[in-house]
Amino acid sequence: MSDNQSWNSSGSEEDPETELGLPVELCGVLSKWTNYIHGWQDRWVVLKSNTLSYYKSEDETEYGCRGSICLSKAEITPHDFDECRFDISVNDSVWYLRAQDPDHRQQWVDAIEQHKTESGYGSESSLRRHGSMVSLVSGASGYSATSTSSFKKGHSLHEKLAEMETFRDILCRQVDTLQKYFDACADAVSKDELQRDKVVEDDEDDFPTVRPDGDFVHGSNSTKEKLFPHVTPKGINGIDFKGEAITFKATTAGILATLSHCIELMVKREESWQKRLDKETEKRRRIEEAYKNAVTELKKKSHFGGPDYEEGPNSLINEEEFFDAVEAALDVYRREVEENGIVLDPLKATHAVKGVTGHEVCHYFWNVDVRNDWETTIENFHVVENLADNAIIIYQTHKRVWPASQRDVLYLSAIRKIPAFSENDPETWIVCNFSVEHDSAPLNNRCVRAKINIAMICQTLVSPPEGNKEISRDNILCKITYVANVNPGGWAPASVLRAVAKREYPKFLKRFTSYVQEKTAGKPILF
Repeated sequence: MSDNQSWNSSGSEEDPETELGLPVELCGVLSKWTNYIHGWQDRWVVLKSNTLSYYKSEDETEYGCRGSICLSKAEITPHDFDECRFDISVNDSVWYLRAQDPDHRQQWVDAIEQHKTESGYGSESSLRRHGSMVSLVSGASGYSATSTSSFKKGHSLHEKLAEMETFRDILCRQVDTLQKYFDACADAVSKDELQRDKVVEDDEDDFPTVRPDGDFVHGSNSTKEKLFPHVTPKGINGIDFKGEAITFKATTAGILATLSHCIELMVKREESWQKRLDKETEKRRRIEEAYKNAVTELKKKSHFGGPDYEEGPNSLINEEEFFDAVEAALDVYRREVEENGIVLDPLKATHAVKGVTGHEVCHYFWNVDVRNDWETTIENFHVVENLADNAIIIYQTHKRVWPASQRDVLYLSAIRKIPAFSENDPETWIVCNFSVEHDSAPLNNRCVRAKINIAMICQTLVSPPEGNKEISRDNILCKITYVANVNPGGWAPASVLRAVAKREYPKFLKRFTSYVQEKTAGKPILF
């Protein structure tokens, strides 16, 4: 073994706190790969307490290590071709080391493996710096080997905070030393003043003697020289004031340099987090946009080929409207029909409403004076011609449903009562709307003319009241049959038309019947 390598005992000065039973500590010179500029450099490496540390040289161990690695989860890999080289890796950090010869390498590998095996617990840390072994020289100059690569490590700020704690401990010790020095100086000066006062009092009682040359000589002069020795800082408790002052300056410079580095790290960390925040914000915006597009595409789907299209989980009617339709005994039937690419789906819906008559339902459906109160799909309308008391021609423009073009309709609307064939047949009213042509409402380029054939058939069912009570709205039930056959008048996406029809027909019947119930509540029954 070379002179630069030694086995440390448990009683050595470098490690007075080594616990019994731990693996033997090892220290010596190994070549460590630094970078492509400097290549392999000799470093003083110390294996101690499950930690491998390295210093620039053995003489600079008191200034702090250049770096250290925890061996609990380290991987030691001897090189396949270089018999003197072995690598130590923890996560993404790798140390490349070379020994003097193969035996020397094997000695280090065995010792490291022993420390790793007998560590007793796993460590989540990788590369870290000892807080108690920081270099004042590197702190004073603002440069260290660890600091140059700290931006690439995940524990840089923790390392610098550990350095700050170490600097604080060193500074406290230096302040204590300087305080002891100043206290000693103050005590010495105080004692000197007391002795001086005592000597002056004694001198007042003595008579001066006269030399041959006429000068007065005090007889106790030699005594004063003994009482007032020259006090120097170095003479008090063996403290080197100049050396302590230099060390104090180096420590404060190291604190300032480390603090500056911490601020720089925090600024860079803040910039990094800001970039991540911007990235996540942009990612969220894209996801929300993709979600909206997916919902739009889902609404465009015509059918799913299964029985759950109308009432299953793939239904385009929202949950509230669906259950309202079920509770109101609303049944919708539709058959998919296309001619020359144009959707002509006939639709039939049956509904039962309590508290209203068929005459009242048909009246509000036919009466144009109240149409805007319950119709939400019409943009505007007007009566083109009054044919009779129960028949009119209406022109109306519907709101545009993107991406289809806007539609208009010109139709004849008539209301009448259907005679009953027998006394037991319920009273029946019907409103029929079908497309016609009229000179007052010609075709225009702004809208596509749609054609409709719609009938609303309403039957009134009356249940006998109890006793001799009069018939009330609680005894009335209106059975509604709504049939619609709509030709959009031009090409439109089938998925859009069917989705709109599936959504709007239940909404229309629910909204319209609720409106009739609200308008007739408290009014006389219109049979």
